[in-house]
Amino acid sequence: MSLDPSRLTLRLAKQIEASGPITVYEYMREANASYYSKGDPFGAEGDFVTAPEISQMFGEMVGLWLADMWMRGGRKLDVNLVELGPGRGTLMADIVRATEKFGFRPAVHFIETSEALRVAQTLNVPFATHHDSVATLPKDGPMFVIANEFFDALPVRQFVATHAGWRERVVVRDKGNSFTPMPGTRSADQLIPADIRNAPNHSIYETAPDVSDIMFSLTRRLAEQNGAMLIIDYGYVLPGLGSTLQAVKQHEFANPFENPGDQDLTAHVNFPEIVTLAQMQELRVSGPVEQGPWLQSLGIDARAQQLEQQSPHRAEEVISMRNRLVETGEMGALFKVVAISSADWPEPEGFAALSD
Repeated sequence: MSLDPSRLTLRLAKQIEASGPITVYEYMREANASYYSKGDPFGAEGDFVTAPEISQMFGEMVGLWLADMWMRGGRKLDVNLVELGPGRGTLMADIVRATEKFGFRPAVHFIETSEALRVAQTLNVPFATHHDSVATLPKDGPMFVIANEFFDALPVRQFVATHAGWRERVVVRDKGNSFTPMPGTRSADQLIPADIRNAPNHSIYETAPDVSDIMFSLTRRLAEQNGAMLIIDYGYVLPGLGSTLQAVKQHEFANPFENPGDQDLTAHVNFPEIVTLAQMQELRVSGPVEQGPWLQSLGIDARAQQLEQQSPHRAEEVISMRNRLVETGEMGALFKVVAISSADWPEPEGFAALSD
């Protein structure tokens, strides 16, 4: 059931008053759970636009990537195709339309907890099976997993360096619908990597325990069942310090500590950690590479030209959509792509030349 954002503010305020400050992790988890339960946040009428909502070309390129892996991998008939946080189901609908042309028709599975979004997904992909978590995914047959702008919405823990040592960052009530972050009272030195423990005061270190848990489960399954995973998200490729927590409302940045449940909260994805978890399972890691060059290597420019020729009256629109996905000043450089695959599957396309 959807929780009204103002009701969430009151509930968090009462919890803080009764039990003390809550962690940034708890705050972000509660805020996003409420936010995604209330309806559809995607598209021009919502708060933000994801790549699949910009153009069908994005999903078609992902579909071609999957079909290529499947064909070079021996055209196995028992592949399960899994998407984490499928939004409206737009990406999967475009993927399926592209893969069907090559005879690839895998069983489709969605990991989704929002009932409101499940309704939209069922309209777009009526044959998909829904799951609350990775635990109930099929345990037989290879898996192809897609995670597009999924990990960035999972809550992060934040730790801040103080004159008394490292403390976990917590949230207290401010006024109105606002909250304020501050250092907690308990020492967190033992949770901080040794190489950054002497960072200057006010430095912030982030971890994403839910990302680690999901990646550990999925990489173990890929090692056992074989297959591949494609992750597309914005994040950093080198470890660093600083808060990456941000909020978006009606396509504009907002204060993440105001109006919880009424705006989308995200944090940059720690790609080095994802790579390490995959390597622990002895899986092949390709990337990370930038989204723009990756899409170009798969043929998005040729597809854009084809769409322009088919609909000359939409040529300017097609060019604009292509540019949003590919150009450095748009999504092309901010978003990164990583592929994880088991050794008995072929090396994935789109990475070798870009990683040199």
